Amino acid sequence: MRVLVTGGAGFIGSHVVDTLAEAGHEVRVLDALLPSVHAGAPEFCNPAAEYVWADVTDGDAVARALVGVDMVSHQAAMVGLGVDFDDVVDYVHHNDTGTATLLRALHRNAFRGRVVLASSMVVYGEGRYSCPRHGVVAPGPRRAVDLDARRYEPPCPRCGAAVRPEPVPESAPVDPRNVYAATKLQQELLCRAFVREHDGVTVTALRYHNVYGPRMPRDTPYAGVASLFRSALARGDAPRIFEDGGQRRDFVHVRDVAHANLCALTADVAYDGALNVASGEPHTVLEMAAALADAFGAGAPRPEVVGGYRLGDVRHVFASPARAADRIGFRAEVSFADGMHGFAHARQRTAVATS
Repeated sequence: MRVLVTGGAGFIGSHVVDTLAEAGHEVRVLDALLPSVHAGAPEFCNPAAEYVWADVTDGDAVARALVGVDMVSHQAAMVGLGVDFDDVVDYVHHNDTGTATLLRALHRNAFRGRVVLASSMVVYGEGRYSCPRHGVVAPGPRRAVDLDARRYEPPCPRCGAAVRPEPVPESAPVDPRNVYAATKLQQELLCRAFVREHDGVTVTALRYHNVYGPRMPRDTPYAGVASLFRSALARGDAPRIFEDGGQRRDFVHVRDVAHANLCALTADVAYDGALNVASGEPHTVLEMAAALADAFGAGAPRPEVVGGYRLGDVRHVFASPARAADRIGFRAEVSFADGMHGFAHARQRTAVATS
């Protein structure tokens, strides 16, 4: 089949391209090569793919890129928590207007096939929590006054008791806590509206958890936490960890994420809806930083817990991968230890600052 991969020159998208090409599919890439991310076409672009250098918000370019396409893997997006709220227009433009432009082009092309959307665990906000007295509860956003006092754990919203974090399933309520999260949820909602009006189309929203691995950009505030720590270690600096380092996340290797895209596009029965893409093995942010430092060797600086916080961040969010295994046959294969060791020695991509 012929697959269009938007954002196919990026960190995750380029691995999706490689995985699809290795599986024998024809791949066409649509990527804007934004100067904030690329200094030109990356050297790792797969020569087996066809490349269209254009923005997903350019309707004419998207229409041309869709000619003859059977399926779509929509990876193009602005990612990360960003710098501050001043980024809001850029996030909405790249993520939501880009998705709307793609969906309009699919509509005009009378597309009937599978679409994979790169969504994110950030749509959940805080993860799933259980109170000994009240069962499953949904803590509200953490307050600055509590974070300033180093009270990082969210309490039960009903009785104030300590709660226990649990793996979050796809059925959990969505509760985006920052601009990036809001745009990712909007992408999902736009796709749901599209599916309701187009017979024969399915959209699998893959809710990626904390993706890491080769080709991550370095030295940019828009990268994930693993990339920020890896960049610090490469400079000879200690990774600086907010709060107390006890934040729990699910770190999933980019090769596994790319394989999840292949599974969603080729499963015997197309899945329409959201799926967690995760390893199923949560680790704290401090554990992740320590694993990277260990992989760098005995002379590497040790992680430093510096306190502080980012108000839009959440305390714990990690996933149950059971539904993805059941519906599309996806299971993560790269272990945390092997993945972090390989990432410590992998080449990162230099991000280009905007002028």
